[in-house]
Amino acid sequence: MTPSGVRRELASERKLRERNKVSYRFAHWPIWIAVFFLLPGPLTFRLFAHGLDWKMAVWLGLVMLGTGIAGLLGRLPGVEPRPYIIRFTEDKPNPGYRRVCYTLAWSELVSYAALNIAGLAGALLTGHWRLQQIYDTSYFPIVVPIWILGALGQLPRVKTSTKGEGHERRYFYGTVWAVCFAQPVVWMLWLALPNNRVADAIKLGTFVLILFVCGLLARRGVLPRTRQIVPGELAISD
Repeated sequence: MTPSGVRRELASERKLRERNKVSYRFAHWPIWIAVFFLLPGPLTFRLFAHGLDWKMAVWLGLVMLGTGIAGLLGRLPGVEPRPYIIRFTEDKPNPGYRRVCYTLAWSELVSYAALNIAGLAGALLTGHWRLQQIYDTSYFPIVVPIWILGALGQLPRVKTSTKGEGHERRYFYGTVWAVCFAQPVVWMLWLALPNNRVADAIKLGTFVLILFVCGLLARRGVLPRTRQIVPGELAISD
């Protein structure tokens, strides 16, 4: 730990592995099922609001089939037969499948958080819930620019080189923990609390607080996979 309180991890202290275990590869597969399944944002909103319909059921089947084939071919991050990144400081080409997967993940993390904040704030200010309309009109205007940034290699873990992986992974996993903690909590509050402005204020405050606290913990390297990897020797990334 540094004097500033930020936890760091020496690359030379990380255990190396020559191959990814089958259990390790299977554990990463559901992550990418979720990323691709959540891609059609407006339809996903209807899924959580009204339940599974035949369109989303078909989409889930296609996603499982596609990601399953990609995983067998070693074309999903963490599902490769062996780790792709060994040295965090190595200027190694970032494969296209990694760039696509992480770009889509970034677009969903940012868009879902932003749209939910907008919906909660709108309900608090106006007294009316218009979250479905917000998703219908604003989801793609948010995710398309992020896709463009990913195509240009301007997002963490999506750059043309893996050289900055030691610190870029911290931004990604910090965002993952923040959004994945905040979303279910607020969804449960939405189900449990009445539909009034006091409850809306609680939902919005809780959502923003969780994002802030997780961001702070990630910055300090407390959350899993958010420790800064000090450039040095051999390391393993996923």
